[in-house]
Amino acid sequence: MFLKSLTISTETKVIREIKFHEGLNLIVDETSSFDSKETGNNVGKTTILMLIDFCLGADSKNIYLDPENRKEEYKLVKDFLINNKVLITLILKADLSKHSSREVCIEKNFLSRKDKIQRINYVQKTDNEFKEELTKLLIPKHDEEVPSFRQIISHNIRYKELSINNTLKTLDKYTNDAEYESLYLFLLGCNFKKGEDKQALLKHIEQENKFKKRLEECQTKSAYETALSLLENDIEILLAKKSNFNLNKDFEADLDKLNSVKYQINRSSSEIGKLNIRHSLICEAEKEFKSNIFKIDLKQLELIYSQATSKISGIQKTFEEMVAFHNQMIDEKVKYITKDLPKLNDEIKAKKLHLNRLLQEEKDLSAIISRSESFEELEKLIAELNEKYRQKGEYEKTIQQLIEVESRLNEFQKQLDSIDNALFSSEFELKVKEQVYKFNKHFSAISYELYGEKYALKYDKITDTKGRHLYKFSTFHANLSSGKKQGEISCFDIAYTLFADDEKIPCLHFLLNDKKELMHDNQLLKIAGLVNSKKIQFVISILKDKLPEELNQENYFVIKLSQRDKLFKIESE
Repeated sequence: MFLKSLTISTETKVIREIKFHEGLNLIVDETSSFDSKETGNNVGKTTILMLIDFCLGADSKNIYLDPENRKEEYKLVKDFLINNKVLITLILKADLSKHSSREVCIEKNFLSRKDKIQRINYVQKTDNEFKEELTKLLIPKHDEEVPSFRQIISHNIRYKELSINNTLKTLDKYTNDAEYESLYLFLLGCNFKKGEDKQALLKHIEQENKFKKRLEECQTKSAYETALSLLENDIEILLAKKSNFNLNKDFEADLDKLNSVKYQINRSSSEIGKLNIRHSLICEAEKEFKSNIFKIDLKQLELIYSQATSKISGIQKTFEEMVAFHNQMIDEKVKYITKDLPKLNDEIKAKKLHLNRLLQEEKDLSAIISRSESFEELEKLIAELNEKYRQKGEYEKTIQQLIEVESRLNEFQKQLDSIDNALFSSEFELKVKEQVYKFNKHFSAISYELYGEKYALKYDKITDTKGRHLYKFSTFHANLSSGKKQGEISCFDIAYTLFADDEKIPCLHFLLNDKKELMHDNQLLKIAGLVNSKKIQFVISILKDKLPEELNQENYFVIKLSQRDKLFKIESE
């Protein structure tokens, strides 16, 4: 398919209608040579390439986002496109030289939801239907999801930095080698129907490995298994302790009883102490009274008493009578004081017997309590067991998940090995070699014609860092000269179009290129002659003052823009 036209319109008028032709199509600026301050930059040249890409499924945001800072918007452009309900219409044609050849009309706007226009051949499509219909119309008979339509046409549209500076790596920077493998096997016509299955398996394996890594973030499977065995041993010990647990149902009552006995012991001890003090006091008093009994020499006292009575009249009592009376009084006092001693001794004896019973009871209760364990201790034991069981459950679940992950990884790897066995079989590799050889005939011939250097495509069978077996494609210069990257890219794209036509592989016949100012004039002239003769559309956005004189002709120009006449004509609004 070729580009026929690109129309930018609103509901009331056509802003631009750009018509394309076979061969070289130049998008240039009309910069005044008399105004040194005026440049051909930022007039909309690259935006035309973006609009074509937008119609082929690219994100609309590319039109109004700063490519160097995706957070910055060109608000003036965005508001213009949305507020004016700008419609972009792209018409593709199978053969520009035949009026009756098949056409595809694609219409898109920048609105959303119910106001969104996304039509193919005047039929509104959902996002999924739009991609499917584009693939069906432009890459017929390709019913696999891998590679995608956008991947297949990526080398046809080069305005982003990655595709401008890389011959083969035309996708985003996150694309892996496995995706490039599927893309270039398809482009070379090495039909491998299980490419989509391989991509799916590789994604599954990557996801499972990530999950496995997350499960083993703390420790490995073997570490979990070791920890589990230790836990099970701890659980066995705790269960044995629980089975031997001496639970005293009357523990609280026995403890209260023991406290009561201890109280009674203290009280009895105190009472006995008081009785002993009283007993001691009585005994001391008795001893003191008994010490007052006269035990002196009565004959000597009697002699003294006789002398006294001879001199003092009226003394009627004899000395013996007085001593007897004195001692009798003391005996009476002793009897009175000691009369309670028998009762006191009995009471002390009884108290001591009671105290001994209490002490024995205390001893018995203490033994019972010391041998028993409380409900609180049982609860602690059960809580510890529950925690061990919880940890065991977690470990068992993690180990089971790791076993399942490893099982799935083994199964995916078996399926992948089966695919790789076919993909890297001698028969399939021979097909790859043949197709690379056919492509290189075009690639080397065109590069030699343009640069005098023979460029070539090669492949290597590699095993990447994740252990995946892949075909990895790359370019090289057969004559080991330095080469020019921009030239290599153009040679590759032109060569592929010729190769695809020879091999009857569906492809787009237009090549969109930005920033070709770095190419030498001679190469631009040779490319122009080559694409004109090979019926290939080569669309370039380029500064007009960088064109060689031979190409600075109206028949090559499809649109000329300037600071006064920018693409969307917003400045005239």
